[in-house]
Amino acid sequence: MTTARGDLDLARFPQDTRDPLRAWDAADEYLLRHLDEREGGPVDLSGSLVVLGDRWGALATALATTPAARRPVHESVHRPIHQQILRPVQISDSFLGQQATRANLERNGLDADAVRLHTTRDAPPDRIDVLLVRVPKSLALLEDQLHRLAPHVHEGTVVVGTGMVTEIHTSTLTLFERVLGPTRTSLAVRKARLIFCSPGPQVSRGANPWPRSYALPADVGVVSGLTVVNHAGVFSAERLDAGTRLLLRSLPARTGAEHVVDLGCGNGVVGLAAALSNGEAEVTFIDESYQALASAEATFRLNAGAQAAARFVAADGLADFPPGTADLVLNNPPFHTHRGRTDATAWRMFNGSRAALRRGGELWVVGNRHLGYHVKLRRLFGNCEVVASDPKFVVLRAVKR
Repeated sequence: MTTARGDLDLARFPQDTRDPLRAWDAADEYLLRHLDEREGGPVDLSGSLVVLGDRWGALATALATTPAARRPVHESVHRPIHQQILRPVQISDSFLGQQATRANLERNGLDADAVRLHTTRDAPPDRIDVLLVRVPKSLALLEDQLHRLAPHVHEGTVVVGTGMVTEIHTSTLTLFERVLGPTRTSLAVRKARLIFCSPGPQVSRGANPWPRSYALPADVGVVSGLTVVNHAGVFSAERLDAGTRLLLRSLPARTGAEHVVDLGCGNGVVGLAAALSNGEAEVTFIDESYQALASAEATFRLNAGAQAAARFVAADGLADFPPGTADLVLNNPPFHTHRGRTDATAWRMFNGSRAALRRGGELWVVGNRHLGYHVKLRRLFGNCEVVASDPKFVVLRAVKR
């Protein structure tokens, strides 16, 4: 990526030579150009700088290369200007996005601490002078994060959002205006837009509506009627999705598994079902989304009790999981990453599951019928059984021999 700060070597994480998707797009480039070429002069970045939703670290890496700040951060700070150091705070819901940021900093010769990495569940900085927002796919996640950050901005805070034209809607602009203050948008450049927002003390934003909860239907086995907790941005936050419903209805009442993994756990309802069906089992919930893990833990604690044993792990699937230790892996894999559709994530999950399972251990997968996961599972495990199906979804079972 070419910027006014120089050329940057950027990659997604983990790198996949079969799907060499870029780690940045025109929206990232548009925002960086605006910071340097704004009418009236470059944006002053010497204060507390927060980057929200930076997908693969392109923005944070570029900003970490910015020369020394132009002025002291606050009037009470008397460090010489040439000693001021720009150290952006990146707030991300994605474990993979944070790993990409670390890798991209190293790839471009920057120290690992050049960017402070925060998750969406961490407390925001006390004061935010510049807030840069990469608009997420989920409007709910944007709503939650703006509510969390709003008390920390002030009337002088520079707020600039960015996204592709297809990602910025009237509802996006309305949300900025309702939570932070008056909002306008730029002209489109290379199918990207900027959002300009002026925080104001007169805004009456109301309470943050997240997290939310709903009761499960009465036909999903051991978890029927239980309450699910969903933080913003988690898949199917308003109701149980049809694929997970089919999987829950297909699981045996008791599997005898001692170690169960809910891989890509989302709100954790599948792992909860396994835990309640196998009272002595150790259950590990794994997701790359911090919002999902918070949802899974809240759902589990609400229904299984505060003392029940479970682990909640932010990870790249099962990449670091002890091999040969799992009895049962339950998985509803995604088939898209941001705007790109790919089976790369599912393939990594299937390979990781095979490595994590002991001999005789089972992988249960639910997916859209047209994705053809049975072909991949037969190739990898040497076997695959259709447990259940409907016109749209299929539940598959593969055993490690």
